[in-house]
Amino acid sequence: MDARREDKSRLVFGLDIGTRNVIGTVGYRDDNETFNVVAMYCMEHGTRAMLDGQIHDIGKVGKTIQVVKAKLEEMIEQPLTDVCIAAAGRVLKTVTTHVDYELPEETVVTNEMIHTLELLGVEQAQNILREQNDTKYRFYCVGYSVVKYYINDEVYSNLEGHKAEVISLDIIVTFLPEDVVDGLYSAVAIADLEVANLTLEPIAAINVAIPQNFRMLNIALVDVGAGTSDICITKDGSIIAYGMIPYAGDEITEVIVQHYLVDFNMAEHIKRASTVDNEVEFEDIMSITHRIPSKEVWELVAPVVDKLAKGVAEKIIDLNGGKTVSATFVVGGGGKVHGFVERLSEELEIASERVALRGQEVLKSVNFLQPDIEKDPLIVTPIGICLNYYDQKNNFIMVRFNGERIKLYDNNRLTIVDAALQAGFPNEYLFPRRGQAINFTVNGKQRMIRGEAGESSLVRLNGREVNINTPLEPNCEIEIIPSTVGEDAVYTIERLEEYTSSTISFEVNHKMVTCPRFVQVNEKLEPPTYQVQDGDRIEVRNYYTVAQLAEFMDVEIDPDQDVLVNNRVETMDAQIYENFSVDWAVLAYRTAKEDMREDTSEVAAVETERSEESVAPTELAGETLQEPATTAEGGTEGTPDGEPEEAPKEPIERSVFVNGELIVMQGKAEYVFIDVFDYIDFDLSDSRGRAIITMVNDKNAFYTQTLEEGDEIVIRWEES
Repeated sequence: MDARREDKSRLVFGLDIGTRNVIGTVGYRDDNETFNVVAMYCMEHGTRAMLDGQIHDIGKVGKTIQVVKAKLEEMIEQPLTDVCIAAAGRVLKTVTTHVDYELPEETVVTNEMIHTLELLGVEQAQNILREQNDTKYRFYCVGYSVVKYYINDEVYSNLEGHKAEVISLDIIVTFLPEDVVDGLYSAVAIADLEVANLTLEPIAAINVAIPQNFRMLNIALVDVGAGTSDICITKDGSIIAYGMIPYAGDEITEVIVQHYLVDFNMAEHIKRASTVDNEVEFEDIMSITHRIPSKEVWELVAPVVDKLAKGVAEKIIDLNGGKTVSATFVVGGGGKVHGFVERLSEELEIASERVALRGQEVLKSVNFLQPDIEKDPLIVTPIGICLNYYDQKNNFIMVRFNGERIKLYDNNRLTIVDAALQAGFPNEYLFPRRGQAINFTVNGKQRMIRGEAGESSLVRLNGREVNINTPLEPNCEIEIIPSTVGEDAVYTIERLEEYTSSTISFEVNHKMVTCPRFVQVNEKLEPPTYQVQDGDRIEVRNYYTVAQLAEFMDVEIDPDQDVLVNNRVETMDAQIYENFSVDWAVLAYRTAKEDMREDTSEVAAVETERSEESVAPTELAGETLQEPATTAEGGTEGTPDGEPEEAPKEPIERSVFVNGELIVMQGKAEYVFIDVFDYIDFDLSDSRGRAIITMVNDKNAFYTQTLEEGDEIVIRWEES
């Protein structure tokens, strides 16, 4: 008990959630690399809540975990909150890939660099699987093993401390369907536990059953459970393959159920007792007691044992490149059934002494402080789950982002932005998005009218509203509803300052007449209500023709009399400019408003509505008629309260320095920090476990921070 009290702060809690039972282990690893088991408790599922290594009844499995947790808490006299778990290899996918990591210069390799390299391999494997996935499943990384490390293309067993310019690795990454992982998480959550570490069962088992110094040999490890048989292969010092077959000990139990008319739990008793006793006593469903020799059970299950051994052997040979292995270690309760080890050696065509159950002999570095624990193949995987915690402690934080579970390297500075980037969530969806802008030219000068701003994204962490810079919590639920796009820009000619504030004047029969200017869009006259389109070329004309002036003034010119422009005889198509003099003879004029609205020509359609309010009495050619007012309906368009509307800002250029390099941003009226990423080659998703450093003028930057001319910006990944 003294040892337990002394090391309570170092305790690791592991759960082996198997098809038949749940085994809980609490212990710690001391300075001598010995793992001390403080407490262990095993409980069978009351019903068949799991099949083939997958949870079918989350509630019932969760209740079993609650009992195991409570028993262990009673034994160690302290609460348990975090747990390490492992997943069976059902529907297992593996990806093997090679990754290079080029350092900025020849550098002493640190443990942090090695881990960054490993994460780079995991990310690359995820991308490969995403491209190759032809199933309905979404896969989740549950573990990885490094096959080989390299420095400048030379193989090394350990990179740390060596100088290198390029470090590389071959890595095998394992994935399971997300629903398998979700079931495990949901079950432990029922017991108020949070997952501290998740691995694959064969990875956990091999850490105990095959020490590193054995892995130079071509060895297979088989973890025969109740629902699955998980397999991994070692060679040349590394794990080279993982696999599984979806049947194991339960296949044998099912035969006993049918033959002896017993329930599943009684059949399990018969199976286990037949491996250690000469006779087995049991009661069938009719409450009749039987006593049979164990040999009878062996003969009954022999065909199923043959099938299991053959399936495992075929998978081993397949994973090993089509050839058998040098030796095979068997762990797990299912491997203890009579005759399995012998049949497996025959199917693998290797000597029987080279296929063996691994139990006590591989647990030499494990110290049991609980005296009643038997060193058995059944407990190899549970202890391996605890030991795996030390290999992957604090490496990852696991969160759920918009329903998808993702892993992030835990650098203690993770925020929701990091999760969004890792999940591939577009960064523009984090901020309000404007509607489509209109780009056009007015008298040859570029003009842009911006669309309306949309609404900001809605960010929730565990159901509460937060912002994108909120720190992450382990196993948290993140939901981001993307920002919306505002209304597209809408703009009409009558809002142009060049139209509303600019007029043109002519001297007509010795009287000054002031007219609004015509507007031409893409070389075609358009009315003031015309909606400007993207790419339009707008010209505010600086002339009228004689005919257009007559139309505007609503007069009929005597065709038998000359028209003089600046005292020269001209036609009706002659162009007249500012302050030109025009002399003509008028036959008739109109003043009725309904006549003025008549669509007599293209120009009349454009301008007659303006003339209603811009004419005043005057004498021309000896007759009284309505003359256009001396000013157009000028001025800028007003707002409802009479104040002039602010003119749209024109796009500007903004020059800033990013990592010492000058960039010039164009096309916007103002710029914020995130705009910089449109001008630089910086992959935000390439974190590889590193934090991003963003500074403006030596101060921490914010994504929506406004940029000023000449700002000094730093954007880089934080290296160890």
